[in-house]
Amino acid sequence: MTKVILFVQVSLDGFFEGPKKEIDWNMVDDELHAHILEELKPMGAFLSGRVTYELMAGFWPTADADPGSTPFVKEFARIWRDMPKVVYSKTLTSAGWNTTIARDVVRGEVEELKLRARGDLVVGGGDLGAAFMGQDLIDEYRIYVHPIQIGEGKRLFPPSKEKVLLRLAETRTFGNGVVLLRYERLRPRGES
Repeated sequence: MTKVILFVQVSLDGFFEGPKKEIDWNMVDDELHAHILEELKPMGAFLSGRVTYELMAGFWPTADADPGSTPFVKEFARIWRDMPKVVYSKTLTSAGWNTTIARDVVRGEVEELKLRARGDLVVGGGDLGAAFMGQDLIDEYRIYVHPIQIGEGKRLFPPSKEKVLLRLAETRTFGNGVVLLRYERLRPRGES
């Protein structure tokens, strides 16, 4: 069954971005790049918020045309262009590059998207992740913990009174000290 996967990089102290939205503390090297490419290639769609989408659309459509592009950049540019995308935005009026605009995270629409997708759906970013978590739509968490404390910023997990039961499905330590924690959402029988 198709899953909704939250795919996110976080600092050891739980932030997915700094106070000015910076992510320059991410320690992505060749080993982690190769892993990320392998994880994202088979996905069915990328789901993002407007800010993330606009950042991605401002770079990836032509990133592989630059003769100085790294092999990772060239390969991810192709993946990003071809991948179906949904951008969640109340203000965006148009989007290119195989992208559909959705105004709100609606459970029924996400379930329908899961039925149509050719692979798992990747939610990128903490803000959109929080919206999906708020409706209990995350089936799997792939959290890449970077060995750095940034002290302040935006936390991955918003405060919640709900308990969410998870099962550790995988851990992996990369040479640069980044650790992948992959958790699957445990649900009562009969609940999807």
